[in-house]
Amino acid sequence: MENNKQNRVTAPLISIIIPVFNSADVLKDCLLSVIDQQEKNLELIVIDGGSTDGTPAILKEFEKYISCLVSEPDNGIYDAMNKGTKKATGKWLYFMGADDRLLPGFSQMATLLKDEDTLYYGDVESDGDMLEGAFSAYRLAKYCLNHQTLFYPAKVFRTYSYSSRYKVYADYALNIQCWGDSSIKKQYYSIKVVWYNLTGFSATTSDDLFKREKPQLIKQSMGWLMYLRFLYKRRKEQSKPGSNFY
Repeated sequence: MENNKQNRVTAPLISIIIPVFNSADVLKDCLLSVIDQQEKNLELIVIDGGSTDGTPAILKEFEKYISCLVSEPDNGIYDAMNKGTKKATGKWLYFMGADDRLLPGFSQMATLLKDEDTLYYGDVESDGDMLEGAFSAYRLAKYCLNHQTLFYPAKVFRTYSYSSRYKVYADYALNIQCWGDSSIKKQYYSIKVVWYNLTGFSATTSDDLFKREKPQLIKQSMGWLMYLRFLYKRRKEQSKPGSNFY
């Protein structure tokens, strides 16, 4: 089932894409955090994987705020996100989980989105320690950048998509591609964009396939020098007791 109310003459500034499945206990607060944003030039796209709890009732309650709703079985979070990118008409695309909450910094970031060839990103707030600050290609090769900090220019999804082969880190794989693509500029601002739930799917699920293939992804997107530098760093870090570097 699909409900599409997109009838704008001009593109919205940001398409917010939320994949959901049986998220009734958290979804309302998520949607309220979007509705309460000072920035109103937004398009809200919800991709529901066929929820059987109270999620459809909540989506019905908020339907006037939802530009596009797709409700049908899917093949997981990244399949849902790919569906969302095909519905999006915004100049930038932003992804969040049903258990995340936008902060006022989201609207502050929105005022800084100027160049449609630039990927903008900020920081997250959470109950635990999170990586902050600007990411070079090398830092990204070593560590995952939090997905909910990123405002992707629409051009990214004319070239790339999320790989359904990876259960948890398809967004990391996409970012490796983006940081290896010189046509996509990157701009960091020290602004907390979202409250991120550390107990979600990615925190409780392993992605061994991505970990095995990560070096090859780095080589393919970032080149041999970055690949060799990453392998040297990984070998050095993994020699330390208790290392979880991958």
